[in-house]
Amino acid sequence: MKNFFSTRKGIIITGLVIGIIAATLQFFGNPANMGICVACFERDIAGAIGLHKAGVVQYIRPEIIGILLGAFIISMWKKEFKPRGGSSGIIRFFLGIFAMIGALVFLGCPWRASLRLAGGDLNAITGLAGLITGIAIGVFFIKKGFSLGRSYQQKGKLNGYIMPAFMIILFLFLIFNFSKIVLSTSGPGSQHAAIWISLVAGLIIGGLAQRSRFCTMGSFRDILMIRDFHLFFGVISFIIAAFIMNLIFGQFNPGFEGQPIAHTMHLWNFLGMVLSGLAFALAGGCPGRQLILCGEGDGDSGIFIFGMLTGAAFAHNFSLASSGKGIGEFGAYATIIGIIFCFVVGITMIERRKV
Repeated sequence: MKNFFSTRKGIIITGLVIGIIAATLQFFGNPANMGICVACFERDIAGAIGLHKAGVVQYIRPEIIGILLGAFIISMWKKEFKPRGGSSGIIRFFLGIFAMIGALVFLGCPWRASLRLAGGDLNAITGLAGLITGIAIGVFFIKKGFSLGRSYQQKGKLNGYIMPAFMIILFLFLIFNFSKIVLSTSGPGSQHAAIWISLVAGLIIGGLAQRSRFCTMGSFRDILMIRDFHLFFGVISFIIAAFIMNLIFGQFNPGFEGQPIAHTMHLWNFLGMVLSGLAFALAGGCPGRQLILCGEGDGDSGIFIFGMLTGAAFAHNFSLASSGKGIGEFGAYATIIGIIFCFVVGITMIERRKV
């Protein structure tokens, strides 16, 4: 039986649903222009479990838990759950670190960049331009033969169960208010929809994204590599749906100045997302896609996610992350170092083709 969500109608419906859910989550309490942001929400989780001490961004986000578990449940049901791994783990870990640093210099992942644009934040334009530029550089390396190496099916299924189990533990920490987790009482971390609304939203997104292969990085990569616009229809639908819902909810505020959780340093908005886009392209997926792959049993994506959690810790412990006032004290240095790291990875991991 054909998978409907792999069709053009399916990817468009997926984009529309995720856009509606994202804007609605904002209406129900999530931060402005941040109905869904995989990077920001993983940063909040990192803070909640004590990896950083930024008091305004600490919360266990049920959306992240739901996305991964939604993909896990659907992949098990459709018999697409396949534990695998072994592809350049340490490189993927550091790609995750620098992907997160770039995202926190810009203040958002590709999903939030799209939501910021749908909410009228015109600073997102330079961020999206940077994202596409970073992906284009990654495509250049891929066309030259870049590869992080083959992943292999793992013995047994335990490798694939670990990340879903980790998500369940995080959820138990949240609902039982485990005394060792830290939750913000002010700032973006304190702004959230009800736990069960967020969890159900994440489960729906995870299920749909697993079936459709929804991926923002992949949409631009496919256009640049093979002129395939299939995934791009999903991304455009996502932005249009969020834009319309923002108009309905009165959440649309066009302009550059005074945008929520955003700054106007365009050069670093651009370069931050160049770094993230390049890291995502080399790792094979945007943060949302990495969660989906992890739910399907991909241990390499799990390593990338832990890299992002670690990157959030570095970003906030070492003044790399931006705020509404601008980039962090050492954010520029970290961004440049990250871009250099990605270029080194891209160049050195090009495989020579056999003649």
